[in-house]
Amino acid sequence: MHYHFRKAELSEIAPIWEILQQAIQRRKEDGSTQWQDGYPNPEVVQKDIEKGEGFVLEDGDTIIGYSAVIINYEPAYENIEGKWLTNDDFVVMHRVAISEKYLGKGLAKLMLKNIEDFALSNNIYSVKADTNFDNIAMMKIFENLGYIYCGEVYFRGSPRKAFEKVLHKQN
Repeated sequence: MHYHFRKAELSEIAPIWEILQQAIQRRKEDGSTQWQDGYPNPEVVQKDIEKGEGFVLEDGDTIIGYSAVIINYEPAYENIEGKWLTNDDFVVMHRVAISEKYLGKGLAKLMLKNIEDFALSNNIYSVKADTNFDNIAMMKIFENLGYIYCGEVYFRGSPRKAFEKVLHKQN
């Protein structure tokens, strides 16, 4: 298995959207309200990619995961009910999804590690993220990777659990 993490291309919206649709369906089957309101959608993915913020995880030539990776911008994070660990530059990840065929292989963790490496390569030492209260799988991943629960943020009127991980300079 040779996994590669890179910026997505506009020509890749279809396979990315397929992975997101699988994730939306999984959340629904889990009884979650997350991603059940028409968001994310193909337009959101297109905007991510146009801004250079859409990233894919590949196995050879096959796209198997997607995430938006954004530097220093998430208006919802300014109004946290709680407190972030840092107030410096940060990377935020949104829309993390892994292909149905690749579940259970630790690839969401691998993707988060790639996002952390991306942050470090830009001399940024904080990664922030949020997830729905009922997304137990994602919260476990955050916990396993050393993300700290910081409080609540709100998206489209819904509360989310907010997490941050402070990264350390690589020697």
